[in-house]
Amino acid sequence: MLMGMSACAQKKADNNSNTNDKTMKKTLVAYFSATGTTRAAAQRLAKEAGADLYEITPETAYTAADIDWRDKQSRSTKEMKDRSSRPAVKGTCTNMAEYDTVWIGFPIWWYTAPTIVNTFIEAHDLSGKMLNVFATSGGSGVEGSYNDLKKAYPQYKWGESRLMN
Repeated sequence: MLMGMSACAQKKADNNSNTNDKTMKKTLVAYFSATGTTRAAAQRLAKEAGADLYEITPETAYTAADIDWRDKQSRSTKEMKDRSSRPAVKGTCTNMAEYDTVWIGFPIWWYTAPTIVNTFIEAHDLSGKMLNVFATSGGSGVEGSYNDLKKAYPQYKWGESRLMN
């Protein structure tokens, strides 16, 4: 996991680099996983795509109680009820400029992406990249989450979506 996380932390993006040098297309699989299920899906996808891995890590880890959707006072319930919620994350992908394609993965919470995914998207310049979505879910499809992200961030180029259970 540390090797995957280091893919985005190895070096800072060079603002003076030649952005026209795109002979080698690179793919990043960025994911949030509260229980490990989405992490396993991200690892499979990264292997399939020959991509680097980056874990979207919350500043404060989620506990089992935090993600208890039946508890109206749980952390995840409160975050998902407040669509402006942006849970803090540890760091950013400092070499995002190197990637042409970014897969964004997450467990589906309340039929959509957890708000921590918005924190990740808003912390990075994803202009000019192909953004794809993958999700894990116990019962929901990925289309609603995908459409919610496209609607929230129309300035970006959105590609495909996959449910990876």
